[in-house]
Amino acid sequence: MHDHFIQLGAFGWFIGWLIAVLALCWVAVRAPLQLRASRLTNRLYTAAVAVATVAVAVLANWGLVLHDAQLDLTRSKVFTPSPMALAVVDQIDRPVRLTYFYQTDDPNGKRVADMIDIMGRRNSLLTTRAVDPDKEPTIARSYGVKMYNAAVVESGDRQIVVRSTDETEVAIGIQRVLRQRVVTVCFMEGHGEYPADNYEYHTHTEGLAGHSHGDSASAVVEMTGHGIGRLRRSLDGLGYETMQIVPATEGAIPESCDATIAAGPRTTYLPGETAALEAYLHQGGSLLLMYDLGFVPNPGLDGLLARLGVGLEQAVVIDPVSHYGTDAEMVAVRGYDEHPITRTVSFTFFPGVRPLDLVEPAEGISVTPLIESSPSSFTKPVASVEQRQVAGTGAADLDESLDTEANPQAHRLAAAVEGRLPGEEAEPFRAVVIGDADFASNSFYPYMANSDLALGMIRWLVGEERSAAIASRIPVPPSVNLTREQMRNVFLLVEVFLPLSLLLLGGIVWWRRR
Repeated sequence: MHDHFIQLGAFGWFIGWLIAVLALCWVAVRAPLQLRASRLTNRLYTAAVAVATVAVAVLANWGLVLHDAQLDLTRSKVFTPSPMALAVVDQIDRPVRLTYFYQTDDPNGKRVADMIDIMGRRNSLLTTRAVDPDKEPTIARSYGVKMYNAAVVESGDRQIVVRSTDETEVAIGIQRVLRQRVVTVCFMEGHGEYPADNYEYHTHTEGLAGHSHGDSASAVVEMTGHGIGRLRRSLDGLGYETMQIVPATEGAIPESCDATIAAGPRTTYLPGETAALEAYLHQGGSLLLMYDLGFVPNPGLDGLLARLGVGLEQAVVIDPVSHYGTDAEMVAVRGYDEHPITRTVSFTFFPGVRPLDLVEPAEGISVTPLIESSPSSFTKPVASVEQRQVAGTGAADLDESLDTEANPQAHRLAAAVEGRLPGEEAEPFRAVVIGDADFASNSFYPYMANSDLALGMIRWLVGEERSAAIASRIPVPPSVNLTREQMRNVFLLVEVFLPLSLLLLGGIVWWRRR
């Protein structure tokens, strides 16, 4: 509604200006040049008409300049700030000053300067100005700015500098300067989790069957060159503090951790680590538990998850109808249960995801399903890592009551939990449990809406779910992903019909020239 009021008000001023211009034209046509009166009266009349005309023109143009309206008719909206940036501007609730330093001859810097000007007109609490340091060096020196394409964002006594030619990055700077507290996100280590200090490497595992992200990937320990660093870089860009912790040696999860992430552990926790997780939740902590197929919970963790209303099944979900690419184990999800985490999520996919069994949680705790596979999906039993390391043990030894292809149904893949654990002085906690970690790894994080989902989970865990969902853009190589049917059609067209058509045309030409 805020956006509509601003735009309608601006266009209302334009309509008023147009009416004033038409009124002046009508008066110019209908008003007599002179009155049938004395010379003095005629002179006064002429002067009054001139003064009134100038006054109306000045007032009309002054009102139009102060209430500028923009109409971007380009298909890609190149003259309009990104929707995420505008959402941040709409949520500004206290004065913010934004000064952007750019070079006038730089088209990228000039575009951002124009976008910032539009953002400033959108919310009266945002004061913006664009400065060329070459033309106004005093202002640049007063801010200590020695570079082009730098935005200085100020609010109260806080100030940050953002260097970018993307208005979305500048909007993230606005969010950061308005944040009233330091938010720390901790990454657990010690059990083969995806390393958080690896920023760009591709995430995969190499098993006996070759390169895989699905069921077979859970049989071996993840390679050291891969990680979840892209997610960490996004958190750094949002102004969150990030750190790595080892509960096995520290004995507890630090109280400074506003949210703690377990990104795909491969080996079972020690009893003391499970106790540390429970104590952290008892103190009001927030957990993001991404437990992939390779992870086996100990009895203590099983009990804790049961109190949270969640159980982990040792199986992989296969969806022959809704999957990403040609791999049925890359379960694709297009619809979501209503929750603050999923309000901006559209299409996500989960390579080698295990289903969750939602049970009755302990008193004072509520569990909300977030994601589920399509009704056409089914599960296949998967032996744990420990079982696979014993000769002769495999999937055939697992519980045969698990769903098979003959019994398709929707399966829960993630759940959000909040409440208080039983016990005195327990604080409200939040937790998210999901049966996959690959979706947030470097390989798949930037694609589709996987990054939106991962960041949505963390925003909810740290209590910032009402803030605009915005994140830095992560550059990825351009790619075209085809479904099995599309690949078949391309094969038939290029490998079959095209050669046959050439043979047919050649035969026709030969026949006619024969």
